[in-house]
Amino acid sequence: MNLSAFVARRYLFSKKSHNIINVISAISLIGVAVCTMALIIVLSVFNGFDDLIKSMFSNFDPDIKITPAQGKVLEPKAEELQSVCQLNCIDLVCETLEENVLLEYDKHMNPGIIKGVSEQYSHLTGIDTTIINGAFTINDGRRPMAVVGAGLAYYLSVNINFTSPLLIYVPKRNARISVNPERAFNKSYIFPSGIFAIQQEIDTRYMIVPIDFVRNLLDYSTQASALEIKLKPGTDPVKARDEIAQTAGSEYVVRTQYQQHEMLYKVMKSEKFAIYLILTFILIIGSFNMIGSLSMLIIDKKNDIKTLSHIGLSKKGIRRIFAAEGRMISIGGAVVGLLLGLLVCWLQQTFGFLKLDSMGSFVINNYPVKMIWTDFVLVLATVVGIGLLASWYPIRIFTKRYLSDFPDERE
Repeated sequence: MNLSAFVARRYLFSKKSHNIINVISAISLIGVAVCTMALIIVLSVFNGFDDLIKSMFSNFDPDIKITPAQGKVLEPKAEELQSVCQLNCIDLVCETLEENVLLEYDKHMNPGIIKGVSEQYSHLTGIDTTIINGAFTINDGRRPMAVVGAGLAYYLSVNINFTSPLLIYVPKRNARISVNPERAFNKSYIFPSGIFAIQQEIDTRYMIVPIDFVRNLLDYSTQASALEIKLKPGTDPVKARDEIAQTAGSEYVVRTQYQQHEMLYKVMKSEKFAIYLILTFILIIGSFNMIGSLSMLIIDKKNDIKTLSHIGLSKKGIRRIFAAEGRMISIGGAVVGLLLGLLVCWLQQTFGFLKLDSMGSFVINNYPVKMIWTDFVLVLATVVGIGLLASWYPIRIFTKRYLSDFPDERE
């Protein structure tokens, strides 16, 4: 066994001449373990929320979305877009048409967005799995139907069990100034068939209807706001985006699912990094316990230091002993903290002990947790690095004081 590690282990686990040193050493290890556990738990919760938000948006947003670089609509039958539809990476293409409208239901009025989609839209996204009332039906065979966001349904007091229709008002694209405001608007009726709940930003704004209904309302023939694309399983979205963008040309903007909400994902990453920095700072403060315990241990073992130096151990060798003890405290605390963090995260994943506020409107009941191995590596490296830096100061200062009369090396 390595001499430095052997002596350090004896010093760490054997009873010191002053019991307070044992207590401080234990506190140092516990402090490192608690900070490590907190880092793992918080980072895993952030991963869980990140995964939850991505899964929610995937129920509404396509893998790839093509929009016009200029103007509001594109022509799906354009030659370059037809070429895009023939690419091998594409599994399904859906035309969509969106417009801001004013909605009225049973004397309640609220602005919203109608999104016209084709029949295969439910195969493009997972929106049919988010229905909380009714069914995802945009055409019952006799007439067009609407699927309303939960927030919009709340504001309008929509009840799908009633026979009242939704009245939609939209300004005419080529309307002239008139003393009669009604002449400036197109309006149409549609009956609600279901209510979906995905995310507040979507639920309070969107209503899904057939695309032909929206085209008639807006006086369009074949135009669309976007082409929404589902990729084949296993396809890299970034590579597919580049291929589609090259085929479509500069007249179109091609975005991945991440780019459709790029700012939101960047904010979440920034928040996670900020929390990591805050907890790391707390860990740095907690490492002062390690400085204190090593300092007191060196003072307590000053006679042993001189004895070891007299029998031939160099200054460097003596410093290695206390450096090894610092590593044992930091690595031991890190390993214990990682195991405790792993246990807490597993318990939360399995049993969901920690609940979200029961008074809120959440799509889940428990705090989501997702453990990523890179987080464990990052936390371990951070904790061990801070521990080594914290142990350097007392080892350098105190051993220099007690070994000032001895040479640095022995032959």
